[in-house]
Formats: sequence, structure tokens, C-alpha cells
Amino acid sequence: MAITFFEDITGARLNPGAVLDISKSETEKSKVLIISDFHMGAGRADDLAENGLLLGTLLEEYYFRDGWYLLLNGDIEELQRHSLEAIRKRWGDLYRIFDLFAAAGRLYKTLGNHDGDLLFEKDYPYMLYDAVRIETGLIPLYVYHGHQSSRVYAEYNNLVRAGIRYFLRPIGIRNVSSARSPHRRFFVEKKAYNFSLENNCISVIGHTHRPLFESLGRFDFIKFEIERFCRDYPASGEEEKIRIAAEVKALRLELGKLRRSERRDVLRQSLYGDDLPVPCLFNSGSAISKKGINAIELDRENIALVYWFTEGKGMKFIRRGNYEVEKIPERSARRAVLNRDRLDYIKARIELLGASAN
Repeated sequence: MAITFFEDITGARLNPGAVLDISKSETEKSKVLIISDFHMGAGRADDLAENGLLLGTLLEEYYFRDGWYLLLNGDIEELQRHSLEAIRKRWGDLYRIFDLFAAAGRLYKTLGNHDGDLLFEKDYPYMLYDAVRIETGLIPLYVYHGHQSSRVYAEYNNLVRAGIRYFLRPIGIRNVSSARSPHRRFFVEKKAYNFSLENNCISVIGHTHRPLFESLGRFDFIKFEIERFCRDYPASGEEEKIRIAAEVKALRLELGKLRRSERRDVLRQSLYGDDLPVPCLFNSGSAISKKGINAIELDRENIALVYWFTEGKGMKFIRRGNYEVEKIPERSARRAVLNRDRLDYIKARIELLGASAN
């Protein structure tokens, strides 16, 4: 299946102008990193300042050296508050790394609401797309930033940018986006979920800064994990029961923290209503979390949600859980695989539970 274009809530036609085909011969590299929301700035109001060194390390020393494609999925430059000239001066080393990928033919870049003005930069060195279609040989993935589902950003982004740059920034207020509003996050995710459901495909978005794997955020995922542990508990040995009890206790504590951080009516909402979740929506999170960086990894057979952090600064649940953690030699950068699944299994669930099955 190949979708020539798709329409967002505003009726705009978004053309997946780039096709990245990783389904071909075994001798070709077939691994793709999808990452978004760097919000590269300059000066004190720079959202990437805390994670910039970690980001450069993982891009160059892990992904570039191992032959990955790099797909930058929107809001890479923070043009609503800073000039491109200032950003390029501040983040010259990151642009050097982008150049490495581009020279190797392994760089793709989509536009977000914070860097949409790149279209007007005559000397910008990289191709820019609304969306990228990735052919895996099993199921197509459509990678787009996600802001297109919001009428505010689609029609009034110039006013939003002026408000941020000339009013909010001088008084010390930083990013204003869907990431700060549970209701807006849900609205954006719901639109992308419905698009994927109707077209039996996978969408990978950014924009909301909330990592999603198989249409589940952390809150929903924890509830399913607790249910799984409870099912395993009766048949487990005594030592395993002790471990399961500790895991469930820790997960319940984390669930309580998430519940307090979100509005209750939003938590009661679900991307999939009363139906079983269809695993058609993924979100790569962002590179500006205080505790680290999230991203999506993809190959011909698997998709994974990964979490990069600096040793000693990672989230507590990584140290508690049985996560696969990898180190970059002689660096403090650490990579944890939060979720991984096979694309054939995801395709089967989409076909059996999605719109075409009803």
C-alpha cells in the first residue's frame, strides 16, 4: 500500500515526498533512527543545552558509525525564538554530524511547527519533507511531526511564533506546545491514531514530546504490565514471586506519580475507546527531557522505543527494571531498550483489530 497524500484536520494535503525503502537486499543497511524535537536554540533559553553533548555522542559514535539512517522528525531548530544564524553558530558540531549523515545519503528531515520557516531559507543544506514513507517489506510507516492535526499550528503558526519570541521569551517563559497540555497531546495523538487505523499503516510522530509504543503511553503501558505480572504470579516460584511483588509495588508508585501529573479526565480518555488497542501509533518522544533522550529504532523486522541517558542521571525505573542497557565505550552515554516488538506481529494485530477487520 502506498498513500499518495493524506489530509489533516485543516484539509491540507500532506505529501510523503520521500520514500525510504529498507526492504531490499540483506547486504544493504536497513536500520533507521527516528528522533524529533531537539528545539536547538542559542543563549540561555536553549532547550537542548542540557542534553546536547549526549545527543552528539549517540548520533556520531553509535548510529553514524554503525551505518544507520537518521530521520529527524520536526522541531529540530527552534526558529520561533531564535534565528537560524544563531542556532547554527551555537550548534556547529551537531550540524557537522548532520553533514556526515547527509554526505553518506543517510539523512532525512521533516518539518515541524517550530522549524517550518526553514522552507524560506535559500541556503539551507538539507532536503525538507512534510512526511517520509518507510517501506519495510511488511507494513509501511508514515513519519511526520504531528502538528498538522492542530488547526492552531496549521493556520496561525506565525501568530504563535510572534507571541513566543516577543512576549513570552522576554519574561522567561520557554516552549509553548502541545507537550505542555494533556488535552492537546490527546487530540494530536487521536488524529494520528485514527489516520493509521483507517489506512492499516503505522504512524510515527513527535510534537507532543510523549513517547508512545504500540499506541500506549507510559500510563497505559504500566497498567498492562501490572496485569501481566498478576497473571504470572500464581505459577511462579517463591523467589520469582518476591521479585514480581517488588516490581508491582514499584509500578504502582510510578502509576500514582503519573496520575498526579495529569488531569483525571485526560487519563480516563483512551486513543482506542472501548476497543482493544491497535498498535498503529508510535511517538519518538523528544531530546529535551531533563532525564534523557527518547527515540524510535526501526529495521526490517523490529521496532523499538529506546531511551538514552547519562550514567547517574537516568530515570529510576531503568535501574529497577530488567532493561537491556548498552554503553558507548569510554563514554558516560547509556542506551536502554524500553520496548521492542516484531513488525509481523504488529502487522497482524493491525489487520485483525483495525478498521479493515470491522
